[in-house]
Amino acid sequence: MYNQLAQLGIDVKEKEKKLLSSFSELFIEYNSRVNLVSNNDINFLFEKHIYDSLAFNLFYKKYIDAKSIDIMDIGTGGGFPAIPISLLYKNIEVTALDSINKKINFIRAAADKLEIKNIKPICSRVEELPISMKSSFDVIVSRAMADLRVILEYAIPYLKIGGYFIAYKSQKAEEEIYNAKNALLKLNSVVIDRLEYSLPIDEENKRVLLVIKKEKDIPSIYPRKNGQVKKNPL
Repeated sequence: MYNQLAQLGIDVKEKEKKLLSSFSELFIEYNSRVNLVSNNDINFLFEKHIYDSLAFNLFYKKYIDAKSIDIMDIGTGGGFPAIPISLLYKNIEVTALDSINKKINFIRAAADKLEIKNIKPICSRVEELPISMKSSFDVIVSRAMADLRVILEYAIPYLKIGGYFIAYKSQKAEEEIYNAKNALLKLNSVVIDRLEYSLPIDEENKRVLLVIKKEKDIPSIYPRKNGQVKKNPL
């Protein structure tokens, strides 16, 4: 199973396979009590969640050459892609952000059980994060959280200038990019790459990582609060 990760350019060592297996077992056990993902998805935990999360490597091997980087996963849910990334990339410090307490509690439990030292779970809405966190991350990722217009306003303010936002999207990505033209302009950001891949499942499986670069600083009003990001997207 884990050998399929070679399609993403990942050579998984035995120790890493054991870590991913331990995480899967812990997730399945926890999900039976807390319901982090649907019953259908739990049957495809590797294919739809772990493999999908680690498509991050397509971006990493092409754009990252630093010894260590800081990333934030916005809307991490049950820890995807935050936990798979933290397990395989020890040089990455991962902030896992979600506003739902039961999901952050699971990530804390997983970090403790699996002794993951490079992950920091935070329970908060992204627009309520402290101002000190703005412009502080090298990379921000978000998977299946919101329309691109919305997630751009959540993510870009927390990126360093020259940093990358990686949006996990379906094959409707081009439509979302078109609709997000104004948001990209106001947030001084540009789509620089589309990294396509397929999940190892029989159903519709085409996916794409949108690589978006923050080119200049942006107004301090972003992200707007009081639900304005979703109510009135840029």
